[in-house]
Amino acid sequence: MPPLEEVRHSCSHVMATAVLRLFPQALLDIGPPTSDGFYYDFDVEPRFTPEDIEKIEKEMKRVIKENQVFTRKEVSRAEAELFFKERNQPYKISRLGDIPVDEAVSFYQNGEFTDLCAGTHVQSTAQIKAFKLLSIAGAYHRGDEKNKQLQRIYGTAFFSQEELDTYLKNLELAKQRDHRKLGKEMELFTFDTDDVGQGLPLWLPKGTVLIEELERLAKETEFEAGYDRVRTPHIARENLYLKSGHLPYYQESMFPPMEFEEDEGRKVKYYLKAMNCPHHHKIFAAIPRSYRDLPLRLAEYGTCYRYEQSGELMGLMRVRSMQMNDAHIYCTEEQFASEFRAVNEMYLKYFKIFGVEDYVMRFSTHDPKRLGEKFVNEPELWKKTEDMVRQVLIDSGIKYIEVPNEAAFYGPKIDVQVWSAIGKEFTLSTNQVDFAVPRRFNLEYTTQDNVKATPLCIHRAPLGTHERFIGFLIEHYGGSFPAWLAPEQVRVLTISDEQRSFAEVLQGKLRAKGVRVTIDLKSDKIGGKIRRAQTEKVTYMLVVGAKEVEANSVAVRSRAKGDEGLVGVEDFISRIHHEISSRAPLIPKTS
Repeated sequence: MPPLEEVRHSCSHVMATAVLRLFPQALLDIGPPTSDGFYYDFDVEPRFTPEDIEKIEKEMKRVIKENQVFTRKEVSRAEAELFFKERNQPYKISRLGDIPVDEAVSFYQNGEFTDLCAGTHVQSTAQIKAFKLLSIAGAYHRGDEKNKQLQRIYGTAFFSQEELDTYLKNLELAKQRDHRKLGKEMELFTFDTDDVGQGLPLWLPKGTVLIEELERLAKETEFEAGYDRVRTPHIARENLYLKSGHLPYYQESMFPPMEFEEDEGRKVKYYLKAMNCPHHHKIFAAIPRSYRDLPLRLAEYGTCYRYEQSGELMGLMRVRSMQMNDAHIYCTEEQFASEFRAVNEMYLKYFKIFGVEDYVMRFSTHDPKRLGEKFVNEPELWKKTEDMVRQVLIDSGIKYIEVPNEAAFYGPKIDVQVWSAIGKEFTLSTNQVDFAVPRRFNLEYTTQDNVKATPLCIHRAPLGTHERFIGFLIEHYGGSFPAWLAPEQVRVLTISDEQRSFAEVLQGKLRAKGVRVTIDLKSDKIGGKIRRAQTEKVTYMLVVGAKEVEANSVAVRSRAKGDEGLVGVEDFISRIHHEISSRAPLIPKTS
């Protein structure tokens, strides 16, 4: 059996074969496999329609039945360029330039279709057993919004129809849980692209509850772990980001500068803050430090701004304004292992609270060939810090994978990959080592031997940003949050207007305990009120009628368990107060 990646890669070639049969004028760019399928980018007019996708899928089935063999052929660059010129395929000629001069240029052919491709592929199309085209999306050529927008057709393929059916079922479930859909239905956040701008979320009252609860959790956790809280401005002079290295290495992701006249008429540039770390370095440097002050842990929920390309913006997952659960730990080399381990343990604590069971630490290292270009040119420090991080991960027994050439420019990092309750993968947070930038800022502490030394810096954000983490939680829980996090924890449902006074007293008692509670006094029948509360994902519904008023009780209906029967008012208040204050976890349902 061939690897699944080969099946999917081959399926993208089959799709291109079918497209050229149906749309001979189509221009082809690239068609790689992905972690869960494949895609191909096309430049074709008029634009594809859903009906076209059905036709392409049918033609793909014909290609597969033809049992076309995949054959590889190495050619010279001149031969490849001539081949695609004759077929009017300019994107393929452009892609030729991406192949390193010391690598062979290879074609793969199946039937009448030949593609520029390094491979690998299945032996023949007959080995493709189950596939499905999923969607069409716009995609800028080479991911650059200055280039033409092409049409990207996404698809997936599996070894069997049963595996495909399972995937499609989960995909449908993921659509139902899409944070953009639920965020709108639950009135959590909104976007106003006309007046506010792309990628700039506006948090509605219910969504702001989620932000405040997460921030409260982080502040309590960090206080217990010995962090000090700081605050920094949203902008800074150009010099700060030149010193930190963000402008040389990160400028394409920063908003353009604002220029002002100051300092006796001299023009000065200011940038919106893309990272909190340079500001925190300045806070460290503001006071003389000794070894007795270390480790120093500075934490801030700082707002940052990044100019993500418009084609890459996606709900809360890719935004231009973000509130980051940031902190920087300044420590000695001897303290590094225990501090880095403590950060990882904080991640595990959060995973338990949110019911995250499937995760992996993605350990990103540098590429020695790109020192001075993508990574700071400190080969000895790269080796030393990567060895230190690797050893902490091994000693901690934490699941991790090592990925080369994806480190931050100033040091190795860990990106935390998690899977939601329905198996959807998210990159949530990061834990990074910085051995370079503290030197640039001349950060020093006095050692026990009364000499100056530069601290190591650990950048960490266990809860990532509010935007991305809340997007994940919406999909993880399907909008049905645990009681402590739910925007509306209790709704009192009166059977008639005669229970209004009782309901208002009950609401006051619950609010006194910090419970988020509303009263539904509408004239609907009780069944309608219950259905509305369930649709709006209220955690607890308290039905109040004449019988309940007389017994000083409530008929409890929970979102998770349904009808729980009659419960005394004080007993329910005690119960929900404990559930909220303990942040009792909710194991997310997969349906």
